[in-house]
Amino acid sequence: MKQNKYDDSNFFSAYKQMPRSTKGLEGAGEWHVLKALLPELRNKSVLDLGCGFGWHCRYAREQQASSVIGVDISEKMLQTAAELTDDPAITYTQMPIEDIEFANSQFDVVISSLAFHYIESFEAICQKVYDCLQPGGSFIFSVEHPIFTSRNEQDWFVDDQGNRLHWPVDHYQSEGLRQTTFLTDNVIKYHRTISTYMNNLIETGFTIKAVKEPIPSDEMLQSDPLMKDENRRPMFLILSAVK
Repeated sequence: MKQNKYDDSNFFSAYKQMPRSTKGLEGAGEWHVLKALLPELRNKSVLDLGCGFGWHCRYAREQQASSVIGVDISEKMLQTAAELTDDPAITYTQMPIEDIEFANSQFDVVISSLAFHYIESFEAICQKVYDCLQPGGSFIFSVEHPIFTSRNEQDWFVDDQGNRLHWPVDHYQSEGLRQTTFLTDNVIKYHRTISTYMNNLIETGFTIKAVKEPIPSDEMLQSDPLMKDENRRPMFLILSAVK
């Protein structure tokens, strides 16, 4: 299923108000960890899968990547990306991530931010990324943490006063479709275990270099009191691998 929720007017309107939309990379709680895992981008060809507003594409060019292609299913996301971008070395392409077809060894680096939990088969994506990467190329991506995606109800258990008691985990080993609420109702995500993410990479031929479960930066913890709860359970999973 290739759900394009980001072109839904209500969803897109709500998404545009999120800190990561208004502040860019510095408004993303996991960025400081993902950034540290990126290889040297100078003179590299970069592919960004699920590029959204193009923040990572523009960052790659700031680091003097030679060319960047951003892929996203959403017309609205790419319209905004184009408005924010004035760089002929960045190309935006509208298509589902599942449909990418690039030349073998076309890219030096493939990145993706919080997109693969919308994709039914991560195994298929691994193979496509592997094929289009140069030998020695890097694949770095973030997803919602499987602890976060295990239940349809992606939320805390609270008491009668609304205090957050704990983050429940259930049906963790039962992989597959989850119908949940994120900004609007009826958002389709796909849950898979940490081991599936890692084993799909290994079985495709990648060597895993790092596995991270980031917590907010000190700056975010100081600026937003609600961020302290992000230390109680991981929200993101980041993996770095090499072909």
